[in-house]
Formats: sequence, C-alpha cells, structure tokens
Amino acid sequence: MAVNIIHRGYEPVNDPQGHISGEVKKGTVMARKTDLIEAMNLLLEESLAAQNQNMVHAEMCGGWGYKKLELAFRTKIIIQMHESEGLIDRIIFLGGSPRISKLNTVIKLGKTVTEMLGNEKGEEKAVLKAYNNAIILARKIRDEGSVELLTRLLKMEEQQSRWVETQQIQIKQMGLENYLNNQTENTVN
Repeated sequence: MAVNIIHRGYEPVNDPQGHISGEVKKGTVMARKTDLIEAMNLLLEESLAAQNQNMVHAEMCGGWGYKKLELAFRTKIIIQMHESEGLIDRIIFLGGSPRISKLNTVIKLGKTVTEMLGNEKGEEKAVLKAYNNAIILARKIRDEGSVELLTRLLKMEEQQSRWVETQQIQIKQMGLENYLNNQTENTVN
C-alpha cells in the first residue's frame, strides 16, 4: 500500500503521538520527489562536468609524461561515467528527465598538478554534501532504491576524495619534484 501512496502523491499523516493515522496529506511526497529528481539532476551535471575536467587533466598529465597520474584521472572518468549512468537510470525511474546538456559548474582546469588536485579537493567537498542532502530527501519520501544508489555513489565520491587527499599529503611529505618523478613511468630498455 505504501507504494500506491507514494505514486499517487499522498503521504500518511502522523498523529501527535507519532502513530500513522488513516488521514493522508496530498502533494507532500510529490513535491519531495520533484526535489529529489532536481537534486539528482544537479549531481548528474556535476558528474558530467567532472568527467570533462578529468579528461583534460588526464591528457595534460599524459603529455607531461606523468603516466601514473594520467591513468588515475582516466580511472576517475570511468567511475564518474558509472555515477552518471546510475543517476540517469534513477531519474528516469522516478519519472524525471535527466539533464545531460547543461553542465552545472564551470570546469576548473589546473595549469599544474598541484592546481589540478586543489581544484579536485574543493569540488569533492561540495559534491559529498550534495550527495548527503539527496540521501536525506530520498529518506523523506521513503525511496529506499534512491537511498541505496546515492549511498553507493557517496562512498565512491568519498574514495575519490581520499585519493586526492593522499596525493596532496604525498606532495607535502616528498616535495613536488619527488612526487612528480614518482608519477612517471619507469621504463627499462
């Protein structure tokens, strides 16, 4: 019965003791569902922008000979493609239209590896907050499928954030020159 309530835009009303009464309030769940779809679309826009940014950073690192960093940025692109795919699928399932033609953010290209990682760090914090907010919205409408998806994507974002922090710590501990030397591919002829 709960599925019908959500799909028709009705939400059970709690009495003062917190018990669900037979009365329902129309529109609340539908408004929250619309908010959730919007939140997911904003996350999708961020993910698509990040893919483009990481694509350029991968090419730059490859051109500079930092093959390990190039591979790391290419891996991030693949992860973000999976994030985007999951968001698109869920937005469509919820009856929304995925926004794939608008990038929500200006792509921040770093001119150096340090700038690239600094840009990543700032963006990751905002994205983590946005995922947590979307999870709260999904819980409010009792959409466990969206909660599960968003939680999985949040964990992926947290891993990416930890990777950036690790790189910044390594730069601080090793010095930039040693860090960058470590990012080149050691080839033996």
